[in-house]
Amino acid sequence: MSNGLRITVWNEGVHEAGGHPASMATDYPDGMHGAIADGLAQLIPDATIRTAVLADPEHGLTEQVLAETDVLLWWGHIAHERVADEVVERVQRHVLGGMGLLVLHSGHFSKIFIRLMGTTCSLKWRNEGERELVWTVDPTHPIAHGIPHPLVIPHQEMYGEFFDIPDPDDLVFISSFTGGEVFRSGVTFHRGRGRIFYFSPGDQEYPVYQQDGIRQVLANGVKWAAQPDLPRVAPAVEHPARDWFAS
Repeated sequence: MSNGLRITVWNEGVHEAGGHPASMATDYPDGMHGAIADGLAQLIPDATIRTAVLADPEHGLTEQVLAETDVLLWWGHIAHERVADEVVERVQRHVLGGMGLLVLHSGHFSKIFIRLMGTTCSLKWRNEGERELVWTVDPTHPIAHGIPHPLVIPHQEMYGEFFDIPDPDDLVFISSFTGGEVFRSGVTFHRGRGRIFYFSPGDQEYPVYQQDGIRQVLANGVKWAAQPDLPRVAPAVEHPARDWFAS
């Protein structure tokens, strides 16, 4: 067992199971979670990394798994409503207790992100495979370390403003698109004792998670969100969810 960070990569796994889009077979032969986990393993070699998907018992996010996770990465797209509320509640408790959370791409509409933000988390979007430029606007932030300026993504789904989230604690990246739109693509929040990083690039139709720069952003985000020496103090299970929000 590694003495390094303990990371769990969660993916709903619905696109993979359905074989759509067909490009996933070549872009993500081991699934979105497999590509993300592989990138982290290369850049954080002493980490212990596990993956989980929606179809696993309790979605693979049992109390024990979360207790043994320093940082959870969340990728979801078309099955947000299929995530059990009790699992969302469990994840929320652990974030507020000190577990790091990276919410990726269309995970902005996940139950857990909406619950932690307290807003609709809606945005504008268009999927025409446009070029995205990810601009670093806070070069002093640890998540921006070693990231090209700009980070070029040749083909990606466009996300645009207005993005209905609270004012972030840190604005690390802003993206621009061929159509002229801009988007707050890399933002951080603190909720309770936990650190949250939302990063938007990473659609299932394009091999974004195979790019070195993107993988570096995720590795930096994991290292920033992790607090392995912080004792996990999660609210008790019986507490109503509305009492757990922290600004």
